[in-house]
Amino acid sequence: MVIKYLSALILPGMVVILFSRVTYNHVIGLILSVALIAASVYKGYTDTWWLIIVDAFSLTVGFWYSTQMLQKKRTKAR
Repeated sequence: MVIKYLSALILPGMVVILFSRVTYNHVIGLILSVALIAASVYKGYTDTWWLIIVDAFSLTVGFWYSTQMLQKKRTKAR
């Protein structure tokens, strides 16, 4: 059970960052990550509300970080 919560705390945020780096757009990265989380909820891997809340928190932190990262990259390129 602890492994599920630890994974939910780290992995969704990292996936948002990965997708943002690949697509060069933080919104598309967030949408793809939410689609993966929705698929895991549909399949039954996410079974409690607390796990969904931890996933959402991780997605929010990953989205914030990827926004900061892409803004730095854009200002550095100018």
